[in-house]
Amino acid sequence: MRKILILAGGYSNEREISLITARSVTKELRKQNKYKLFLSEPDGNFVKKLRKIKPDLVFNLLHGRYGEDGYIQSILESEKIKYTHSGVLSSSLAIDKEISKKIFLKNGILTPPYFKFSYTHNFNLNNLIKKIDKKLKFPVVLKPINEGSSVGVYITNIKDLNLNLNKLEKFKEILIEKYIPGREIQSAILGKKKLGIIELKPKRKFYDYKAKYSTSAKTKHIIPVNISLKNFNKINSIAMKAHKLLKCRGVSRSDFRFYKNKFYLLELNTQPGMTSLSLVPEIAKYNKISFIQLIEEIIKDASINK
Repeated sequence: MRKILILAGGYSNEREISLITARSVTKELRKQNKYKLFLSEPDGNFVKKLRKIKPDLVFNLLHGRYGEDGYIQSILESEKIKYTHSGVLSSSLAIDKEISKKIFLKNGILTPPYFKFSYTHNFNLNNLIKKIDKKLKFPVVLKPINEGSSVGVYITNIKDLNLNLNKLEKFKEILIEKYIPGREIQSAILGKKKLGIIELKPKRKFYDYKAKYSTSAKTKHIIPVNISLKNFNKINSIAMKAHKLLKCRGVSRSDFRFYKNKFYLLELNTQPGMTSLSLVPEIAKYNKISFIQLIEEIIKDASINK
């Protein structure tokens, strides 16, 4: 039997989602009767557990910082253990919204204009408002540089700017990004395959953390997406280009805004959720790829040093 250590939980703001994802994946793998499964958190005893269990691979289901930013990947690399999803460099590039945006722009991928804002004890709000008016125009999006699942993301106007800036002060640095209206469409890549797209119509202001993970938020998932074949191919091609640029492995999901016939890439997620409300399993299912087939494709791609 192949030994798989499922890594979940962790220390990020997305801990609960990681645990839900792990339960979903574990349930499917148990049905197969061909895997010996172990579950671990990345705690102080993690390396000891690794050495004791000696898994054939680690299924990395951590989300957010320490889990999809290259940190845990570097530990697994040093222990020479195969693991799922993207490697050290890809993970660290993708989670850093500023660096990934620079890579996208340099390679001709459209992404909303932005600038980085660093908190100081005496920053001048009026000067910041003038800078936003000059470079971006209101409303704008405030977001942490390296969080996932829309944690700490706010769409704000002038009136709420100071209030929302105060909420994010703990991050020290954030991105201030031009708000792009329009349709929310997401594209999934699995290895070298363009998996497909899904459109989201949240009841909330945008597809935020609650819209992603709460059944009460009632986000409408639309598949197939009402879009021309030309634009269908275009969005998938951009997602594949981004996937390759960041040298991603396994599955990735790219989040877009579609406005005035242009696709704006907001970010690329190297470890998208695998819960009952998650988008990649839904896209896969529409394309006749079952949940267990999706999981086993990710397992098949597990590696070291990629």
